Amino acid sequence: QAQLVESGGGLVQPGGSLRLSCAASGFIFSNLAMRWYRQAPGKERELVAQISSGGGTTNYQDSTQGRFTISRDNAKKTVYLQMNSLTPEDAAVYYCHATTRSGSEFWGQGTQVTVSS
Repeated sequence: QAQLVESGGGLVQPGGSLRLSCAASGFIFSNLAMRWYRQAPGKERELVAQISSGGGTTNYQDSTQGRFTISRDNAKKTVYLQMNSLTPEDAAVYYCHATTRSGSEFWGQGTQVTVSS
């Protein structure tokens, strides 16, 4: 069964860092384009970062450019989101998303990131 499981969320002080992980199972992971989305209370879900199946192409939302880094390890079937210089505006539930070559889409269950002093 295809599944995405996020981990690594938690409470961090402003200016701090977190690394989120998303472990995939039931997929040919190297065929997947991967994305991280986030959704804050009362706001729409928004794309944070994306990475191509081979890892050679990445794109970021303007507000996270230079602070966040998306990466993947196809051998471990895992995608990461390194988040630095976090601000309270980054607080949200972060979701992992996969798109297969046929266009099917899958979501993880989400992991909470709280940024507060």
